[in-house]
Amino acid sequence: MTEQATTIPGERTRRRAPRFDWTFVVFALLALLLVVLVVSPLSRLVIESFTHPKEGGFTLQNFVDVFTRQRYLTAYWHTLQLAGVTVAMSVFMALPMAFAVSRTDTPGRGMMFFAVLGAFIIPPFLGAIGWILLAGPNAGWINRLWEGLTGYEEPLVNIFSMWGLAFVIALNVFPLIFIFATSAFDLISSEMEEAAAIHGAGPLRTTWLITLPLALPAVLGACMLVFLETIALYGTPALIAIPARFNVATTQLTTFFEYPARIELAMAFSVPLVLVTIVLLAAQRLMLRGGTVAVSGKGGAREPMKIGRWRYVLLAHGILVMLLAVVLPAVILVTTSFSVAWAKPFTFDNMTLQNFHEILFEQQTVRDAIWNTYKVAFSGATICTVLGFMIAYMVIRKMVPMASILAFLTVSPVAVPGIVLAICFYAAYAGPPLSMYGSSLLLIVAFVTRFLPIAFVSLSSGVRSMNPELEEAVRIHGGGRFRALTEVVAPVLKKNLLGVWILVFVICSRELSTAIFLSSHNNRVISILTLDLSEQGEYENLAAMGVLLLVITTAVVAIGMRFLGRDFMLRRN
Repeated sequence: MTEQATTIPGERTRRRAPRFDWTFVVFALLALLLVVLVVSPLSRLVIESFTHPKEGGFTLQNFVDVFTRQRYLTAYWHTLQLAGVTVAMSVFMALPMAFAVSRTDTPGRGMMFFAVLGAFIIPPFLGAIGWILLAGPNAGWINRLWEGLTGYEEPLVNIFSMWGLAFVIALNVFPLIFIFATSAFDLISSEMEEAAAIHGAGPLRTTWLITLPLALPAVLGACMLVFLETIALYGTPALIAIPARFNVATTQLTTFFEYPARIELAMAFSVPLVLVTIVLLAAQRLMLRGGTVAVSGKGGAREPMKIGRWRYVLLAHGILVMLLAVVLPAVILVTTSFSVAWAKPFTFDNMTLQNFHEILFEQQTVRDAIWNTYKVAFSGATICTVLGFMIAYMVIRKMVPMASILAFLTVSPVAVPGIVLAICFYAAYAGPPLSMYGSSLLLIVAFVTRFLPIAFVSLSSGVRSMNPELEEAVRIHGGGRFRALTEVVAPVLKKNLLGVWILVFVICSRELSTAIFLSSHNNRVISILTLDLSEQGEYENLAAMGVLLLVITTAVVAIGMRFLGRDFMLRRN
C-alpha cells in the first residue's frame, strides 16, 4: 500500500501513514466461518460412525451392525434398484424433448421448455401428493375412472409400488437430463448431420450414429446426477415407499431416530451413500472435463434438422410428459384445494374456499409453517448469495493463502446427501453446548451450508469473467477492496446475484431432506407439515397449502424471468 504526502502552507511536507484495509479482516473471518460451517458438521460423520454407542471409544462395531443385518442391506439394494429405474425413466422423458428443442424443427418447443420449468418448480413432495390423489389404488381418480368405464374393481395403476415411486421421482428429476442434454446438443455443429443426409442417411439413423454419440458424455453425466438425486431424496419415498413397504436408504435412516436414537448407526449407515456420491461426482467430472466439441471448422453452424413426420411423434411425447409432470398434478391439487371432500366429484356442491380460509386464518400451525418456510428461505438465500459472492471473489482473486482449499471446502457439501447432512448438523449443533434444535437458526445454517456450492459455482464464473483492471482503478484512486467489491464488482454482477438468490430461495422453500431431522414444533416448515397432513388424511388443507406455495414460487420465478430471461432457472454454469 502506497503512502501519500500532504502539504500544509507554512509547514514542511509530511508523510501520512497508510490506511488499514479492513477488507482482509472481513475475508479472514469469512474463511473461518466457512471452516466452521462445513468442517465441524461433516467431521461428525466420521467421528460418530467410529464411536462406540456406550463406551465412547473407537470401534468398528457400528459398521459390522450395518453390514450384517438383512434389513439394512435390503434398503441399500432397493435404493440401487430405484435409482436405476428412475434414471431409465428420466432419460426416456428428457432426451427426446431435449433433442426436439435443440436440434429439430418440431413445433411446440416453447411449450416443452415451460413444461420442464414447471416440473422444476413443483416440489417433489407436492408432485407425490398429486399422484397419490390421481393413482392411489383405492380412491385415485384414474382408478375410479377406470372402474366406472370398465366395471373392473382391480386398480389400473398403483402408485404405491417401486415402479410408481420411480415414475413420480422421474417426473421431478428429468429436468436435470434435459438441461445437460440441451446444452450438449446446442454445442454440436449441424455440418456432420447435413453430410450424413447428403449421403442418404435418414433423420433417425443420423441421430443415432452422429448426434447422440457427441452428446453422450453430457447425458451420462446427467444420469449420474439423477442417480445421486434419487438415492438422497426423502419426501417422495416417505409418502409412497413407506405405505408400499418398500424400504429405501433414506426412509431407513429415519428409523435410527426412533427412541432410543442410534446416531452412531445412522452415521455408519450413511457412509456408503457418501462414498457412492463422491465416486459418481468424480466420474461425472472426468466425463465432462473436455466438454462437448462442436465438429466444425466454421464456427459451429447449427441448423434445425428437418425430421418430417417424426416431429409430430416428438411433439406428442412432449405433450405427454407435460401432462404427466405438470398439468395432471397441478390440476388435481387445485381442484382438491377447492373441494369439500376430494374423493367426491368436483361439482358446485363440492366447491368451497374454506380450505384456504382455514390455513390462512384458523390453523395457527399452518400459518407458522408458512412464515417459517419463507423466513428460512429468504434468510438462507440472502446469506448464501452474500457468502457465495464474497468467497468466490476471495478465491478467484486469490486474496488468501491456499484459496483452492477454501474452494474445495465450499463445494464439499455437494458430496453429502441432504438427509445425511441433516444428521451431521443434528449431531453437531442440536445438543449442548449450542442446543440449537428447534430453532429456525439451525435450519438456516444447514440450508446455507447445503446450497452454498450453488451460489459459489455460479458466481465464480461471473467474477472470473470480470477484468480485474476495473477494481485496480478504484484502488489507484484511494479506494479499498471492499469499496471496489461493493461499487464495481457487485453492480456489474447484479443479474448473476439476483439469479442465484431466486434459485436458492426456490430450492430452500421446497427443501425437505435437510429439514427432516432439524425441525420441531417450533420451526416446522411447509415440507415437513406436508408429511404430517398426509398421514392424517387432510388432503384438502394440504392441497390448499401446496397451491399457495406454488403461487408464491411461480410469482418469484416470473419476476426472475422478467429481469433475467426466461431460461435463467434452467442454466447451469
